[in-house]
Amino acid sequence: MTSPSNYSSAPASKFLLICFPNYQSWQHWLALPFSLLFLLAMGANTTLLITIRLEASLHEPMYYLLSLLSLLDMALCLTVIPKVLAIFWFDLRSISFSACFLQMFIMNSFLPMESCTFMVMAYDRYVAICHPLRYPSIISDQFVAKASAFIIARNALLLSPVPILSARLRYCGKNVIENCICANLSVSRLSCDNITVNRIYQSVAGWTLLGSDFILIFISYIFILRAVFKLKTEGAAVKALSTCGSHFILILFFSTILLVVVLTNVARKRVPMDILILLNILHHLIPPALNPIVYGFQTKELKQGFQKLLHRGF
Repeated sequence: MTSPSNYSSAPASKFLLICFPNYQSWQHWLALPFSLLFLLAMGANTTLLITIRLEASLHEPMYYLLSLLSLLDMALCLTVIPKVLAIFWFDLRSISFSACFLQMFIMNSFLPMESCTFMVMAYDRYVAICHPLRYPSIISDQFVAKASAFIIARNALLLSPVPILSARLRYCGKNVIENCICANLSVSRLSCDNITVNRIYQSVAGWTLLGSDFILIFISYIFILRAVFKLKTEGAAVKALSTCGSHFILILFFSTILLVVVLTNVARKRVPMDILILLNILHHLIPPALNPIVYGFQTKELKQGFQKLLHRGF
């Protein structure tokens, strides 16, 4: 494999993505498992969306929110993984400035969109369990439309300065990104300008949005658990918890993967760069692949919808 230093003569209008700079000789072995995970993610989410679209009984706010989550997963996956696979399979490392900053914008805005969607889904479960009689009037199709618009607008507007600030920097010759993706700090470190503003804005905006979402999710589940433990009917508590079990699993998985990525970046001097890069890629692969599967196995209505879809196919 060619060493990173040999790429410094590439055109100034492009960046070069160098995945796993210390282990380039074996990175092609990751192409097959990553390709299979990518196909699983796209296939599972597509199946979920088709099932919800065709099955009339699934035309409810909870499943519309799940559809939004699937669309966000697919967008993140399609933004990152095809380029990673192109590097692994065909050694296509170059990426234009505009494509790099577009990828940066999607990654920085869509990830908080997912956490915001989880927050709205937690509110949906809170209303369903704590105020079941008022659920149809509160969680309506109109509520889902307004919540979706809020999710997209909030994160797109507040995080659009991240790629804009990076694009305004002066890049004085260095164009080799030691990463598989156009992460903000991986790109801005190549600049000959001061990147303090970039670093501070990304940290403050990102943690404010993600932190507020997780606080509201936590509060929602406190109220849900309080309401569940007050239920006197036999089996009612188990039934109530089962309705939000799949949602809780998805939140736990999303937050665990995110926490691992954050902690490894904080301890980047003690953690090899290649592990950080691998974790960042897996964060864009594993949740999209597992989210629809978890919901499919945990939700009776979705199981029935999948079965009907299979019968239609055959």
